[in-house]
Amino acid sequence: MIITISRQYGAGGSEVAQRVASALNWKVVDNELVEEVAARAGLPAADVAEREERVASFAERLARTLAASTPELFASPVPGGTVPKLQEADLVRITETVVAEVAAKGRVVLVGRAAPAVLARERDSLHVQLVAPRPYRIQAAAERLGQDPSKVAGIVDETDSMRARYLRQYYRRD
Repeated sequence: MIITISRQYGAGGSEVAQRVASALNWKVVDNELVEEVAARAGLPAADVAEREERVASFAERLARTLAASTPELFASPVPGGTVPKLQEADLVRITETVVAEVAAKGRVVLVGRAAPAVLARERDSLHVQLVAPRPYRIQAAAERLGQDPSKVAGIVDETDSMRARYLRQYYRRD
C-alpha cells in the first residue's frame, strides 16, 4: 500500500505526510526523492530542486537551444567547457523511475513529484490532494520562508502555475 500527497504550495503537504506516516508507522519520502534524482542525474540536489515540478519557459528553452548549438558564444556553466545536456524531460524520466522504485517497497507516503500521475495505475494506493485557501497558503509560506506575506504571494502563485504546467505537459492532467 502507498499513499501519495499532491499539494498546493503552502497547503502543508509535508506536515500532513509526516503525520500520516507517523500514525501508520510508515516511511515518508519527500525531499529525499530530490536527492536520489540528483545523484542519478549527476547534478547537485539544489539544481534538481530548482527544476522540479516546473516546465522551462519558452525563453529558457530558446536560450538552452542557442547555447547548445553555439557553445562558443556562451560562458560554460560547468567545469570542462561543456553545456549540460540534461533536459527537463530527462529529469522527469529519472524522477518517475525513482518514484516507482520507492513505491514498490510499499508502506510509504510520497509527497509531490507527480507521484499520483506516475502511480495512477497502482491498485494498492490512495492519492490525496491538499488544497487550502490562498490567504492561508501565503501566510504559511511567509512564516516558513521568514518573509513578508506581500512578497510571498507571487511565489505561491508562480509555484502553483509551474506545477500545473508540469502536470499538463508531462502527464496531460489538470
